[in-house]
Amino acid sequence: MRWRTMQRREFVALLGGAAAAWPLAARAQRERTRRIGILFGGFAAGDPEGQSRLTAFVQGLAELGWADGRNLRIEYRWAAGDAELRRKYAAELVALAPDILLAGGNPAAAALKEATRTIPIVFGNAGDPVGTGLVTSLSRPGGNATGFMGTEFSIGAKSLELLKQITPRLTRVVVVAPNTQLVIVGQFAAMQAVASSLGIEVTPIYGSDPTETERSIAAIARAPNGGLVVTGGATPEAQRKRIIETVARVRLPAVYPFRRFVIEGGLISFGVDESNPYRLAAGYVDRILRGEKPADLPVQAPTKYETVLNLKTAKALGLTVPAEVLVRADEVIE
Repeated sequence: MRWRTMQRREFVALLGGAAAAWPLAARAQRERTRRIGILFGGFAAGDPEGQSRLTAFVQGLAELGWADGRNLRIEYRWAAGDAELRRKYAAELVALAPDILLAGGNPAAAALKEATRTIPIVFGNAGDPVGTGLVTSLSRPGGNATGFMGTEFSIGAKSLELLKQITPRLTRVVVVAPNTQLVIVGQFAAMQAVASSLGIEVTPIYGSDPTETERSIAAIARAPNGGLVVTGGATPEAQRKRIIETVARVRLPAVYPFRRFVIEGGLISFGVDESNPYRLAAGYVDRILRGEKPADLPVQAPTKYETVLNLKTAKALGLTVPAEVLVRADEVIE
């Protein structure tokens, strides 16, 4: 009986010791510093647009209990649109063996995926992630990457309709497209679907030659009732200043994909709030760090769009902005 009693006491003591140790172990696991590698492919380190996306991501992490220097260590790389740097920095980040990687856009995501097939990757503002090979499907990404899209097909039709609203006499539109990715072709197809009902003929400019882009813009400006739609993508981003200056010189109404074009003098933009996908990406990073797999997290399409209008540019073009456009604008620059 004594032996049985001692065994029971020892067993109870052992359980008590283990129970006391469990919270400590759990706390140690919870407080273990995790490492995130971030690659922004299209921005330099000091670019305000890149910084705004990074800020949204870091704030999103903070809301979920993650903070750089406390339970996180974040490594940053900024490739400034340089393909060679993207590959180099992707390899550097992977060599650090982070727990997870964040990619700013398609080129960065592609570079990271080329560098690793095992470390989880979350991307923000990607276009056509299936067509570009980042994921197998939107609902079941497969592999090691998932994230948030920066555009989708219907935005093309909405952009054309907005340009028609602000310039009712519009009959001809050139569409500046950086490439023939599915999402870009899809946007142009959406424009074609509504163009006839709007009384507009649309013509695409595919490619990255800035001189050819300028010529096409100037050509449509020579005849009356012309306009321009700039789609999202790496090429228009790289040519942003040049396109805006050309459009202003030939006095052509144009709709752009992002707010920064309008801040820099463009007429009007319709597109996603570019910081929002990075705020949402923080949620996916949190879930993956807590054990979920990117292959099981669906790629999400944009849900939040914004219209930004530059009234100063409208006045310079001699345009009277309709009240319904002013009302729908999320931001008006005067």
